[in-house]
Amino acid sequence: MEQPILAAMLSLSSTRLGDDEKRLLAKYNPLGISLFGRNIENLPQVKALVKEIKETIGRDDILIAVDQEGGRVCRLQGDGFYPLASMQQLGKIAAEKSMELATVTAAQHVALTCCDLKKSGINFNYAPVLDKAYPDTTPALRSRCLGEDEKLIAKLGRAMLQEYAVNHICPCIKHLPGHGRAVVDPHLHLPVIHASLKELEKDFYPFQQLSDAPAGMTAHVVIEAVDNLPATQSPKVINEIIRGAIGFDGLLISDAIDMKALTGTSAEKAAASLAAGCDAVCYCSGNISEMESVCRACTNLADKSLIRFAKVKNIIQSEVNINALADEYYRTVGTIETYDSQYDATEVLHQMQQKN
Repeated sequence: MEQPILAAMLSLSSTRLGDDEKRLLAKYNPLGISLFGRNIENLPQVKALVKEIKETIGRDDILIAVDQEGGRVCRLQGDGFYPLASMQQLGKIAAEKSMELATVTAAQHVALTCCDLKKSGINFNYAPVLDKAYPDTTPALRSRCLGEDEKLIAKLGRAMLQEYAVNHICPCIKHLPGHGRAVVDPHLHLPVIHASLKELEKDFYPFQQLSDAPAGMTAHVVIEAVDNLPATQSPKVINEIIRGAIGFDGLLISDAIDMKALTGTSAEKAAASLAAGCDAVCYCSGNISEMESVCRACTNLADKSLIRFAKVKNIIQSEVNINALADEYYRTVGTIETYDSQYDATEVLHQMQQKN
C-alpha cells in the first residue's frame, strides 16, 4: 500500500541532505520540496541534491519547486543558468514595442526558464505572478508584476502557461486572489485591502482568465470586503472568491507560512491554512525542529487534493520515459532477429553493383 502524501511543501537547510532531514522526509512523505538560494551552489550540486531528495522519499512524482520568476527573484543564478528579466520588464515590452512581441518574449522567457529547471531536475515553478500592479504596490512585489493592465497580464500569462505545458514543467500562478493592492510587505506585516468587491474585479480578472492553471499560490492579504482573516486562512475567501468567483480548481498551495503576515507558531499556521481550504502549505525556513512540528500539524492530501495533484503529475510526467518504454517493448516482442545484410534488398543490390 502506498504511503499517504503529506499536504506540505517542505524545505532544506543547506546544499546537501542532513541525516535528520533524510529521516523526516522518509517518515512524512511530503508533497514536495521547495529550493532556495541556500540550497543552490551550481548545476552539478543542485542535480545531486534533487537526486538525493528523490532517492530519500522514493517517489518519482515528488514536486521539486523553486521561485524562478526572473529579475530579483531567481534561485538559479550564475554559470550554467540563463539570466532572466523581471516580470515588469516583460510587461513593458507591450507598451514600448508591441503586444505581439511581448507575447513572444514572454514565451521565450519561460522556454529559457524551463531549460534551466529541467537540467537541474526541478519540475515545479512558483510563477508566473499575475498580480495587477498599482502606483502604491509594495516594493516587495511591484517589479514582480507584469503591469497595471489586467488584460495584458492575462494575455502574457496565458502565453507563459502554454509554454510551461509544452516543456512539462508545472507552473503555479500567484498570488490568489490578488496581491497588487498590498502596500506593505507580507514578509513583515499583514496587508489589508480595503477595496470593494466591484473594484477588486480587475484584480481577479487575470486569475479568472487563467483559472485552468494546474496550481496556484494564495496571498497573505486580508480582503476586507469578504473576511477579516488573511486569504490563506479564510474559508470564505478560498471558497467564495478563489474557488467561486475566480473559478480556480487547481492545486492550491499557501504562500510561505513563515511570513510575519500570519500569526501563531508555524504548526498553528499550517493547520489553519489547511483547515481553510488550501490543498497544501509551504514551509520555507528549513529549521528541522520547526519542520517536524509543521509535519505533525499537517494532514495528508485529501481526495479532492489528490485529484488536483493528478493533473500536476500529468504535466510533469507526460514526457516519454524511453528506458521504461524500451523495457516494455522488448518484453512484448521477445527475441529480435539479428540483422543480416544478405536479406537487405537494398544492400544486396549495392553489393551486386559493386561486383559489376
